[in-house]
Amino acid sequence: MKAGNKKNMGATLKRLIAYVLKQYKWQCLLVALCILVSTAANIGGTLFMRNLIDDYILPFVNQARPDLTPLLRALLVMAAVYYTGVFCTWAYNFIMIYVSQGMLKTVRDDLFGHMERLPVRYFDTKSHGDIMSIYTNDTDTLRQVISQSMPQMLSAVITIVGVFVSMLVLSPTLTMITVVMVICMVFATRTISSKSGYYFVKQQTDVGNLNGYIEEMMEG
Repeated sequence: MKAGNKKNMGATLKRLIAYVLKQYKWQCLLVALCILVSTAANIGGTLFMRNLIDDYILPFVNQARPDLTPLLRALLVMAAVYYTGVFCTWAYNFIMIYVSQGMLKTVRDDLFGHMERLPVRYFDTKSHGDIMSIYTNDTDTLRQVISQSMPQMLSAVITIVGVFVSMLVLSPTLTMITVVMVICMVFATRTISSKSGYYFVKQQTDVGNLNGYIEEMMEG
């Protein structure tokens, strides 16, 4: 992707976010809070598995009649954490449906008002299908961006940060080793891809020339 396209995409995304926050500021803040709680519940539930095994399951291995009350309480806490995450996930998806549908109506109203002020020349040079596609396909794509892509992007960022912080808390040494290995893997993948891309194109060209030569020889 070219630098100009990236700049235009960033400006478009900022404009879209400002457009949404203009009418649904509190709903978006609630969605961000629900995403934060949902992501924290998923990460916390995963981290709680270690404490559950080390503190509540392994001590019962050598006991003839272990007291399972602490284990039951821990399982209830873990279930409450997961149910909280599930509820927050449902809540922010429900709210985003309301926000996206409202934004869809607003965008279509603004488009209609703008098209009413356009000169007749615009409608003479555009087909009816292209004009109607703006109200259907383009606005539906915008709805998907608002209701799905933006929450998923925010959830992914929070998840990456939360997992990285959890890794640092558990083992800083292993975290640094993992980061170094990820950087090496990215560098190696980019190097191999750039090298193999040249030979892939060359192979396609050579195979095409060979196929053309065989075809000419077979046809005499």
